[in-house]
Parts: sequence; structure tokens; C-alpha cells
Amino acid sequence: MPMKNYTSLLLLLCSLSFSSSAQTVNKAKLDSLFTALATNDKAMGSLTLSQNGVVVYSRAIGYEAIGATAKTPATTATRYRVGSVSKVFTATMAFQLIDEGKLTLTTPLATYFPELPNAKRITIGNLLNQRSGLHNFTADATYQTYLTQPQTQAEMVKLIGQSKPDFEPNARFGYSNSNYVLLGYIIEKITKHTYNQALQQRIAAKANLKDTYYGGKIDAKRHESASYRFAGYWQPSTETDMSIPGGAGAVVSTPADLARFIEALFAGKLVSEKSLSQMKTMTDGYGYGLMQFPLGSKRAYGHNGGIDEFSSSLAYFPDDKLAVAFCSNGLAYPMNDILLGALSIYFGAPYRIPDFKAAAIKLSAAELTQYAGTYASLKMPLKITVTANGSALQAQATGQPAFQLTPAGKDAFTFDQAGVRMEFAPARQELLLKQGGGTFLFTRE
Repeated sequence: MPMKNYTSLLLLLCSLSFSSSAQTVNKAKLDSLFTALATNDKAMGSLTLSQNGVVVYSRAIGYEAIGATAKTPATTATRYRVGSVSKVFTATMAFQLIDEGKLTLTTPLATYFPELPNAKRITIGNLLNQRSGLHNFTADATYQTYLTQPQTQAEMVKLIGQSKPDFEPNARFGYSNSNYVLLGYIIEKITKHTYNQALQQRIAAKANLKDTYYGGKIDAKRHESASYRFAGYWQPSTETDMSIPGGAGAVVSTPADLARFIEALFAGKLVSEKSLSQMKTMTDGYGYGLMQFPLGSKRAYGHNGGIDEFSSSLAYFPDDKLAVAFCSNGLAYPMNDILLGALSIYFGAPYRIPDFKAAAIKLSAAELTQYAGTYASLKMPLKITVTANGSALQAQATGQPAFQLTPAGKDAFTFDQAGVRMEFAPARQELLLKQGGGTFLFTRE
């Protein structure tokens, strides 16, 4: 699975009231939530909550490595690929260079990569706030053919440049990993250091990060976790070569380090007050390397990330001085729901631990067979192939890995990790796909 385009955390509990601060952290209830997730194979990963620079809760569940004969339990020291949370590190270093007078928001991309389309009109600011129009290379079907193979900077720039821009510079917002891969290269050009060297000198040393660096091939001896998808059991996922995501998604870290990083950023230890204000300036829901997350009347700043089956989230609530960092190497339950649960407990809002066992519905192989087939839609360019495999139902969209569907009622199934609901009408040979507030009709071929 390629780098995922997480453009929002969707902490939308706007109707609920949250206290201004947590008087006493309900660690027992937080433990109950994560124990339920682990016991029912809903998630593997680690969470850190840090208030005013002090860790008030930390918990790891699942395994950092699952072998044929042995499993290595995850700990709070397990390291994860954090995907697009890397963009906050990249943006921070870009603003450091701006603070030092070595770069400006109006510097044209052509200063560094004149061969790219619209390079004279695309600015550093356009790259940072995702308004360059450069096509997102990870959205192409061809990405799947090379994501595990090393790529040089020249090869990546060529890949980015060969696609027609999606829109004119600054015309609108368009999330593109291409923007931050280029920003990573520009940081290297200006500092004359590798991305990792710049990261260590400019951020890790200043924020006391001991477990944060540019990733390479996963090394179990360093407690770097592999990622897994759940299909009745945890199956190993693809391992993207880290020469590809670069400044857009190649950082490895721990939740504890991520919390320290964002606390240092908001404490003014990494960039100027002016630069931090710019990073928080939202246009079409995205800032300059930061996103804004609503939680009731509260607001947090941070970023989400996803690469292969790794998922991560980093957020900071300035008014509460609360840092929240979550890293996962396997999810069968929405990350958003996990974070909503943890934050509801932290802030003392009403919350019931999910009863995963009560929701289980069992269907026979014969019952599942009626849903099998390939479905196509006039509204979407992809097809969905549904397969009955014993007592399990799997779906696979064009160019994507297969995923297991969970029965959710009569003729209804869900894939919670992606917020997908599928409602079948076997007599009409139809399938309704519901995701992200949209409903799409598919017909069996």
C-alpha cells in the first residue's frame, strides 16, 4: 500500500463538551480501551499522552515483529515508520532556513529544479501548503511497480516531472507527496547535508530526540517494527523503500519522541514565533506543514501519516499543553476512533469501551457466496472484486491489496480501518459503497 493521503484527523465531536484540563488521568479506563483493542486483534501500536512536557500515559499493544515461530511484543520503545507525520519535520526545517534568511516562501521552485513543470511559478510556500499543482506520484498505478525498489534523487525528480500538473500554481489545494519530497531535496541542497544529518542537527539534538531518524530497510535488531494487515490473522505488508518517500514520509520515530518534538515546536525551541504562526495558517484546511484538528470546542495542530500498513497521528492542543502521539503497525479498527476514545477518556467526556465480541456476526460459506463477483461503477474508475473464502469475505479494489470485510447486519459489511461500509442487494446484483460521507452504486458484471 502506498503512502496514504491523510489530510484530516476528523476529530469531530463538536456536540460534546470537554473540560479545560484533565484533573486526573483515568489510566485504568485508557488501559481498558487498549486491552480491548489488543485482545480482539483490532490494533497494534503505541500511544503517548504528554501534558506540559510530562508523559501522563503511555501504552504499547500488539507486536513489533511476527515471525513464523515467534512474536516480539511491542514496547513503548518500539520504533515505527510515521509516514506523512514526516512532513511536519520537513516543514520545520524549511522554516528554520527561512528564519536564517537562506530561503523564503516566495522563492521559486526553479531555483533548485528548473526542469519541473511550472517551476518558475511554483513557490516554496506553494510546496509547503500543498498548492503547487504538482501531481501526486503515489496516486499513480505505476507507483505499485517500483515502491519497493531504491530510487535516486534524479529518478524521483524525473518521475515527479513526467506527470502533467493537476492545476495551476496556487489555484487550489491538492495534497501531493511530490511537494514534500522536493522540499526534502531542497533542504539537502541548502544545508549541504543529507536529510538525516539535517534532521539530527536541526531537530533531534535540540528537542532531545533519541529514536527519530530517516529510515532504511527495517531492522528488527533496532526494534523497528514491520507492518501488518489483518485478514483473520496479521499478515506482513509491503515494505516501501525509504529512498522514495523522503521528506514526505521517510521518518522513523516513537510516540514519545513525536510528543517531545511537537512540544519543542510549540515552545519556540525550533522555529521563530512568526514561522510557527505561518505553519498554523490554514488555507482550504491545510497549513504550512500542519493541519488543524477540531475536538469539540478545542483545536489541535499536527498531522496524520500512513505508509504501507503503518498509521500515525501527532497532535498538540496549545490551550491544554497536551501532546498526543499514536503510532501503529497494524489496524483493523479506525485510527480516528481509537484517538477519539483516548481523548474522550483523557478529557473526561462520556465514552463506552467498544464491545467487539458482542458485535460479531457469523455467516456460513454458502451465505457469503451470494455476494461474490466483480462490481463496477459509473461514478468511480475502479472495480471491486468480492471473494468468498470459507467463512470470510474479502474485497479488493483495482490496484489495491485485498482486505477482509466484517459482517455488520443483513447484507452489510464493513472495513473499519478505512471507514468503508458495503451494502449488498444480491437480487439486484448491486453493491452500495459508503465511505467518507459519499455513497457509490456498483453493479455486478
